[in-house]
Amino acid sequence: MRDVTTAQARQDLDVQPTPLALLLLGREADTRSERGVECPGDLPSPSDPDLVERARAAKEKLGGKVFVLGHHYQRDEVIQFADVTGDSFKLARDAAARPDAEYIVFCGVHFMAESADILTADDQKVVLPDLAAGCSMADMATAEQVAECWDVLTDAGIAEGVVPVSYMNSSADIKAFTGRHGGTICTSSNAARALEWAFEQGEKVLFLPDQHLGRNTAVRDLGMSLEDCVLYNPHKPNGGLTTEELRNAKMILWRGHCSVHGRFSLDSVDDVRERVPGVNVLVHPECRHEVVSAADHVGSTEYIIKMLEEAPAGSKWAIGTELNLVRRLANRFAADDKEIVFLDKTVCFCSTMNRIDLPHLVWTLESLADGKEINRIQVDKETADLAQLALERMLALP
Repeated sequence: MRDVTTAQARQDLDVQPTPLALLLLGREADTRSERGVECPGDLPSPSDPDLVERARAAKEKLGGKVFVLGHHYQRDEVIQFADVTGDSFKLARDAAARPDAEYIVFCGVHFMAESADILTADDQKVVLPDLAAGCSMADMATAEQVAECWDVLTDAGIAEGVVPVSYMNSSADIKAFTGRHGGTICTSSNAARALEWAFEQGEKVLFLPDQHLGRNTAVRDLGMSLEDCVLYNPHKPNGGLTTEELRNAKMILWRGHCSVHGRFSLDSVDDVRERVPGVNVLVHPECRHEVVSAADHVGSTEYIIKMLEEAPAGSKWAIGTELNLVRRLANRFAADDKEIVFLDKTVCFCSTMNRIDLPHLVWTLESLADGKEINRIQVDKETADLAQLALERMLALP
């Protein structure tokens, strides 16, 4: 009996893979789902060590044609092949600064690859090793829901005075909406300045899609009260708000959150202070307001790394952010006698980030090395132009 490949056999039988099968294989995406909410209990085991040599060989074969970006939340076995590491916006800008690279392999999640495609040249190809690597937060605000929200604001007679501010952790469609309506994008590092700018342009802000970053920035950095903020729930008529509530609010917060940072609680803070006397609690501003209020320090991923770099030897830290990064920092600074622990006793990592594993990266690099273009992320021109307008407003902030 002659040997046939799986692809040949499928063709002979005229059997097509289902959307679910393609999703599980990482060759399709379901943008309607809310991904990343699971907490499996522990990090996946490392992949077959033989894959390390295969990844190295494929990357070497590609040479300068490929530029690999690694987000801070990626697992170590992937991050070792990154040419640069950073947060989502830094990586997108790093990609734009490498116009000679034909392929940008983004080891992150879908919205990050979209941003890289928007900011890079038209002849560069952005590739996501697993198309199912999404973001639960970004999935919580769809273009249709946000358009409906704007209709609600229009009916309430306040839309003209509302300026949208969208977190970098949003889809290209939401960034385009923001650009169309005169708003700006923000990161966790410059959210305060973005809000200040927005209030110079209008009377109210519609903050998308992370309620916690919006609330924390408005209250902690701009001195607003919690009563100045209302929560718009896209799953309820009129967002679950009355016209009076919308008119009285300064901050209209979208009901979205990070599924990892949202798990940290006030009990987590109290517990770690009891377990580790003298500990410094350092959290990301995507955490709940009560967690941020109870922490000693609050800042972006880059801020967290810098704070630990400058911390004195012998200091103790409990970090409220993604587990892969916390473990990497704990290992990095162990020699400096800095004790670094995860804020919560429950092990929880970003499951969608962890979809970018070594097998997917090897498949991607070997495919590109063989001249096969896979999993390319392309944002249509109209959406990209409007999204870039919003991004450029952010870049113009002093």
